[in-house]
Amino acid sequence: MQPGWNLGNTLDATGPDETSWGNPRVTREQLRQIRDDGFRSIRIPVTWTQHQGPAPDHTVSPAHMARVAEVVEWAVEEDLYVLLNVHHDSWQWVMDMPTRHTAVLNRFTATWEQIAEEFRDAPQEVLFESINEPFFENSSGDAQNAALLHELNSVFHGLVRDSGGGNANRPLVLPTLHTSPEQARLDELVETFDELNDPALIATVHYYGYWPFSVNVAGHTRFDATAEADLSGTFARLRDTFVDQGIPVILGEYGLLGFDRDTGVVQQGEKLKFFESFGSHARAAGVTTMLWDNGQHLDRTALTWRDTALFDRIAAGWTTDSATASTDQVFVRGGAPVRDAELTLRTAGNSLVSVREGGQPLAPGADYRLSGDRLTLTASLLSRLTSDGAPGVDATLSLEFSGGLPWEVRVLTHDTPVLSAATGSTSGLTLPAAFNGDQLATMEAVYADGANAGPHDWTSFKEFGAAFTPDPGAGTITLTGDFFAEVRDGATVTLTFHFWSGDTVRYEVTRSGTSVSGLPR
Repeated sequence: MQPGWNLGNTLDATGPDETSWGNPRVTREQLRQIRDDGFRSIRIPVTWTQHQGPAPDHTVSPAHMARVAEVVEWAVEEDLYVLLNVHHDSWQWVMDMPTRHTAVLNRFTATWEQIAEEFRDAPQEVLFESINEPFFENSSGDAQNAALLHELNSVFHGLVRDSGGGNANRPLVLPTLHTSPEQARLDELVETFDELNDPALIATVHYYGYWPFSVNVAGHTRFDATAEADLSGTFARLRDTFVDQGIPVILGEYGLLGFDRDTGVVQQGEKLKFFESFGSHARAAGVTTMLWDNGQHLDRTALTWRDTALFDRIAAGWTTDSATASTDQVFVRGGAPVRDAELTLRTAGNSLVSVREGGQPLAPGADYRLSGDRLTLTASLLSRLTSDGAPGVDATLSLEFSGGLPWEVRVLTHDTPVLSAATGSTSGLTLPAAFNGDQLATMEAVYADGANAGPHDWTSFKEFGAAFTPDPGAGTITLTGDFFAEVRDGATVTLTFHFWSGDTVRYEVTRSGTSVSGLPR
């Protein structure tokens, strides 16, 4: 089944049909494209709630069931394994199990009895997943949560096995609480596996990275040692707890949480380093991974990948390790003396064989020097590449290695960004911004007394894309309504914008009722 892909925000949409969250209807051509791009399995999340009748039967609409069956059949015919589940129902009614135990259990049972009956004769390449990201509200704590999930997983297991046909030995996938990879949650699921004693069971968790890095908050703009330790520790736990004990693992969703806002929330090079490390650790742990895609990755109309560099990095990670570098961008200040730039390589067992620009090899010694894992781009090279002095990307260098993908480095001319005065309201304030070839990394917000301002008041560094959103093309930085919702009325907030070149720019905003104004400082 490795690798896998999610047909997200489609049959799991909570509106009247599969297009209600903005994606087009599923076509067989989409599924064929996924297989042609190297995926061997597809997770088909399905929300059943709005397509069910009342208690006690909770009958699934025949039209909805038929549509799910059609998409499953297409996927199988396109030589894809299928993972079919009960998805957003988890937060629509399953979560109420502590206070509505009988009603929830009856509905869960009725839902799976109908799914099991529909697919009882489907080939073994169709797998069932009991429930997506299960959690429970108003429970007494961890012990009750574990008991309730054990009950759901056990009921699911029993009714599917008892439904006959291919369901008698169909692979069944059971999640941890919240599909969390924390050790306590893994241990709880092991107890369920031990009790059910069924060799055709598979464990599933989800992983979206170290949270501050994944959403770009609290200054975690880089895939640093902390973020890498979180990733490596996750796969070590999955291997030790499940894989080494003979229990297969499907990592049913992975990605970065910031992607739900925009795939640019995490800087491109740091993003590629995350996915490079992810692929390497997944292979070493023997875990099947399924990319979460709610439409932000594969353009389902054009059938092309929106970020080909990202997809190439993900796909390469299925089979091999590729080199990375400490950065994928080198900034040269316009009008200032140009100096050498040094990058640290992480070669992943490969060796640097050439550096190219525009397809042409650069000259070792004159254009670059390599000493151990240190690559120096010479001042003479950078002067030549940035000679026109215009801000922005001047050249893209390709670092080519003995194996794996090349690592691309953009050379940019920049000057300190300039922000201008602005007025607006607490629903949002748009600051005119001349980026001057630079790129925004993060933003700090503090009151005059030094206290942190805005959302996430435990840190001065605000969440990218949530509290603030840059738009270099439009020449703006927008402070969102969510930011001002947590700014004190009558207060002045000092903002510090941190740019990837290392430059910082200060700005002050003042709130007065629903009016806000800003001035550069």
